[in-house]
Amino acid sequence: MNNLGCLVGHSVSGGAATIAVAQAPELISAVVELTPFTRKQSFKLGDLRVGRYRKGMFRLFGTVLFGSLSRWHGYLDLATPGTKPADWTDWLAQIDAKLNDPGRMKAFQKMAQSAPTDAGAQLGNVRCPVLVIEGSLDPDWADPRQEGEAIVAALPAGLGRLEMIEGAGHYPHVQFPDQVVALVSAFVQANSRA
Repeated sequence: MNNLGCLVGHSVSGGAATIAVAQAPELISAVVELTPFTRKQSFKLGDLRVGRYRKGMFRLFGTVLFGSLSRWHGYLDLATPGTKPADWTDWLAQIDAKLNDPGRMKAFQKMAQSAPTDAGAQLGNVRCPVLVIEGSLDPDWADPRQEGEAIVAALPAGLGRLEMIEGAGHYPHVQFPDQVVALVSAFVQANSRA
């Protein structure tokens, strides 16, 4: 079998990347997880004191419970703080078109109701280097740094590394592509198998 090199996963696909590398370590030499959902999420009432987290959760819950595109737009606006990419309006229109297709919003709602417990259970089985990239303003966690540190701590010692991107939300690769590419490129070069 050929080694596929580095596997990159964003959000829920960060957890999928963890599962893949734990189950087929001979295929993957490194993993990058961008603002990943890799561990079972725990909710603490005190977390609601963090405004961006509280707003993000209410917007996500509105999307999941009611299939609301306007709530999803509100979440995306919060999850992409600051200046929006030049193609923002076109991107939202593409999202609307996809989520208006029959069954797509239902599939999205089901995905959002899932818990990444299977991914979290695999963290200890990972045998290659892992780079976790978190945005400091990600509304999916009250403390994005703490979430990234917890993922790294659950990996075998010495395999994980956390990088924070200040000012980024849940889409650091959209907001700060040059910074993300530089981090990923350096990581891949340092961890590629010939």
